[in-house]
Amino acid sequence: MKAPYSPSRRQYDDGGFRLRRQILESRDSTPQEVLCQAEPAENEVTIHDEIAQGAKYVKEPATGLRRVPPYYFTYLTFCKGRWRDRTLIDIFTSEFRDRERSYYEYAISSGLVTVNRKIADISTVIRNGDSISHRIHRHEPPVSVKPIEIVHEDEDMIVIDKPSGIPVHPTGRYRFNTITEILKHEHGLVVHPCHRLDRLTSGIMFLAKQAKAAQAMAERLRERTVFKDYVARVLGEFPDGEVTCDLPILTVDPKIGLNRVKPEGKPATTVFNRLSFDGRSSVVRCRPLTGRTHQIRVHLQHLGHPILNDPIYANRGVFGPALGKDGAGDDESIKEKLALMGKHEHARSVAFDEIVKDYQQRKGEKLTGERCAECATELYSDPAPADLELWLHALRYGSHEGLFEYETRMPAWAQPDFAL
Repeated sequence: MKAPYSPSRRQYDDGGFRLRRQILESRDSTPQEVLCQAEPAENEVTIHDEIAQGAKYVKEPATGLRRVPPYYFTYLTFCKGRWRDRTLIDIFTSEFRDRERSYYEYAISSGLVTVNRKIADISTVIRNGDSISHRIHRHEPPVSVKPIEIVHEDEDMIVIDKPSGIPVHPTGRYRFNTITEILKHEHGLVVHPCHRLDRLTSGIMFLAKQAKAAQAMAERLRERTVFKDYVARVLGEFPDGEVTCDLPILTVDPKIGLNRVKPEGKPATTVFNRLSFDGRSSVVRCRPLTGRTHQIRVHLQHLGHPILNDPIYANRGVFGPALGKDGAGDDESIKEKLALMGKHEHARSVAFDEIVKDYQQRKGEKLTGERCAECATELYSDPAPADLELWLHALRYGSHEGLFEYETRMPAWAQPDFAL
């Protein structure tokens, strides 16, 4: 029997990054073993090898999309603090939103989900230290086919111009369609992100090849010795001159990604300057002095100037006619509506619909009514390229100490003559 995990089993990759517990388990285990199937298939590979072989990208320049054909994947995870003493079905239905409750009931009852390599049922209570496996037929959403441009590379770090519409690292419904996995499979680069950048946001991003470089950059960001300049196109006439928003931000619901200005939130400060105004929308320079989730997007919404094509914070169908200005809107109602995005028409009612009359390419990801013949999961329509773009771009990052400075091109939508 395989020895249980302990801190003494910790291992590190070639860059000095500590390997996560799930990775160590995946190197030792096959899907058959974790799903309690005594007879492994012929030439069975480990979960780690299966994952490594799973990226089969299909690029479609005509649609602007990068696809990964559906594939089988075995999740390995361990009990999180908030999962303790909750039932298995409660955890699956509350923590993951891409499948219906009926699917999770089926998966658990059919043995596709196990706890500590033992058959479980929906009433199984998860305890501290429990390991959970889930064998699933994955359908990754397509992402933008735009290339990842490398702005700078040395032995420790690469700096990229991240395309909009691609998540940075595996999370939720995305694994291979992510920046780190694309760089690994297409460029042979094993890198670790040094900071966050939203899936829809584009621009400068630092990824470390070596643990020491990641630690050094994390320290600079923590000590605020790095300045960050973003640009955004926002609704209406943003005030002239410098505007500072220093209102605290709270993550209201991490599952659906909702953040709002709240007195009990974490301190957050963003400095804004208007660059241009075309009579209907403004291009604004944004300098975040802190690094809260969705900070620029939330502060702009609170000021009454949400990013023009923001599918969350500029959504009238969710936030109402005030679009969340000064905190308008009931949190519970907003959460309910956001949870239904992709399933009801109100998800398309964003602010720019009233301004960008000819912006017909945006259609949103919606349930098609069809199901996968292999696993019966509900299928979504493809997003259009316009659905994968947010008019927020990390234009420039630099060191206050003069150690580095990197800048990208100004995006087309930020040009003064951009036609809405």
